[in-house]
Amino acid sequence: MQKKFRFGLVGCGRISKNHFEAIRNNTSRAKLVAVCDAQKERAEKVAEENIVPYYTNLDEMLDNEKIDVLSICTPSSMHAAQGITAAERGVHVLSEKPIGTELGEVDKLIRICETNRVKLFVIKQNRLNPTLRLLKSAVDKGRFGRIYMSVVNVFWTRPQEYYDSAKWRGTWEFDGGAFLNQASHYVDMIEWLIGAPESVIAYTATLARKIQAEDTGSAVIKFNNGCIGSINVTMLTYPQNREGSITILGEKGTVKIGGTALNKVEHWEFQNYDDDDKYLNQAENFLSNVHMVGHTGYYKNVLDVLEAGIDPYVDGKEGRKSLELILAIYKSSKEGRSIALPLENY
Repeated sequence: MQKKFRFGLVGCGRISKNHFEAIRNNTSRAKLVAVCDAQKERAEKVAEENIVPYYTNLDEMLDNEKIDVLSICTPSSMHAAQGITAAERGVHVLSEKPIGTELGEVDKLIRICETNRVKLFVIKQNRLNPTLRLLKSAVDKGRFGRIYMSVVNVFWTRPQEYYDSAKWRGTWEFDGGAFLNQASHYVDMIEWLIGAPESVIAYTATLARKIQAEDTGSAVIKFNNGCIGSINVTMLTYPQNREGSITILGEKGTVKIGGTALNKVEHWEFQNYDDDDKYLNQAENFLSNVHMVGHTGYYKNVLDVLEAGIDPYVDGKEGRKSLELILAIYKSSKEGRSIALPLENY
């Protein structure tokens, strides 16, 4: 009989619904056994919907329930500390993005997971997007030749009501701004595709939303391989999300994956044909298959790792990379200068 891995979840807010759906879609190998939230009413409501017990204290849930994996869906600044709490009990850690907000805490989480021999997963579900996997294949095969430039645009909207819905949203202590929250998947994506950054210079601003952190910003990145990249982010697009895209320009190829959230191949042209090219239409169609992409696909990888020992899509060290670049972006904007990577003592 196939083993069912027992999941506990902490943080029953907006994103938790994706996790509950992913567990249900992997029901042959996954089972939700308990939920936790500091707000009793919310925890109780979610527990009733999922027919599991609820807790308002994470330590109590981990002490009282037999849990194999803790899914962390709390505000960003809590991810690392709660992951450490789980790892010290021998529980695998599955963290929403970002992995944390401070490199020191994240490094501690990585070390404790290694010491206790538990897995650390960071959700970067865009890496499962079939169009991006084709793009990654093209990069790895060298189809672009030398890559000259890469541009990421995240032109979305988050109204003031979104930030007002929870006191932690848009705060420096718990959340960060558009780069650390909404665009963190896109920061991960450009590093995953292009490689390690050498330096970054950035400007960020809070132009319209009544929050502490930024609602808009642009960063220019110099990569170790010579590529110049840029990431342009705003949560002020009128009247709705308009674009989530990446464009790569190379000596032998040009590609733009766009749409509102990387769901459309807008341009795909290379000097030489490759068999991958015939899968473009199929890749777009796969985006509508819930079992192939998103949180459901990511949970499938988590279960495969735990069951068969394969490599995870994104482990703690991979998840750390995008956090480091985002912190460098913030440091550059604050200090008004170019910041070299890797960061030291930050």
